[in-house]
Amino acid sequence: MPARFTFGGDEHLFVECSDEMSLEAFFKSLSMAKGMRESGIKGVTEICPANASFQIKFDPDLIKPDDLLREVRAIEGAAEKAEPIITTRIVEIPVFYNDPWTHETLMRFRERHQEPTGTDLDYAARINGYDAVEDFISAHAGSPWFVSMVGFVAGLPFMYQMVERQRQIEVPKYLRPRTDTPRLTVGHGGCFGCIYSVRGAGGYQMFGITPMPIFDPTQSTSYLRDFMVFFRPGDIVKFRPIDRDGYDQAVEDVDKGRFAPPIREVSFDLRQYQADIDGYNANLEGALHGH
Repeated sequence: MPARFTFGGDEHLFVECSDEMSLEAFFKSLSMAKGMRESGIKGVTEICPANASFQIKFDPDLIKPDDLLREVRAIEGAAEKAEPIITTRIVEIPVFYNDPWTHETLMRFRERHQEPTGTDLDYAARINGYDAVEDFISAHAGSPWFVSMVGFVAGLPFMYQMVERQRQIEVPKYLRPRTDTPRLTVGHGGCFGCIYSVRGAGGYQMFGITPMPIFDPTQSTSYLRDFMVFFRPGDIVKFRPIDRDGYDQAVEDVDKGRFAPPIREVSFDLRQYQADIDGYNANLEGALHGH
């Protein structure tokens, strides 16, 4: 599908690569945004990527809107011809599923939920066809997730599950948003997973919590000293379930500057992934652990 272009006021161009959320759409958006950055078009002041889309801010005194549109269309043509391969990172994120903090929060807001008698995990397991919460957790942690966008709240990753469409976890958001969500909650809404980078309002179902900070404006966290936001679009995430002892130990390690998330640089080839999804995911996980 060709991209759609919409001007916003005098200084913005919105580029929508697809109506549907898919790895193909994310790749096209990432490739076009990368092409925009590398092209160094005079007058472009900012490029803001989102899910299967991105927005360009430009100075109309330096480049006319029609000239910018012509440049972006050329970049779209190049992106469509490019090999669907990116160099990115795979990172392991520990998660304490069914933790007491998100549980306490979700119980406070049951009147805003589709099923007030259960928990978010009970509901998500049932509507996705799992007999038990444990089976649902295994499915959630069993495959990697692709970070398609970082933002909305500073540092928050939107993550798309890397399995066939019919196997993807899908759960609607709360009927009415909560006024509270614990910091570092692992949540899910629609087809997207996320990690709440800060405490605040939210409507995604809550599955667990990670002890690993992903946003630190003070840059005092050991692995966030170079940049306050951990995630980048294109990152691949593998969740690792941990228990309360593992959670407490990780929190202590973060506080003492000892925590280092396992990260490996990988080359991700969309066509090879599509040819054998489970096999490719297994290779990604093997790369993460040096196999």
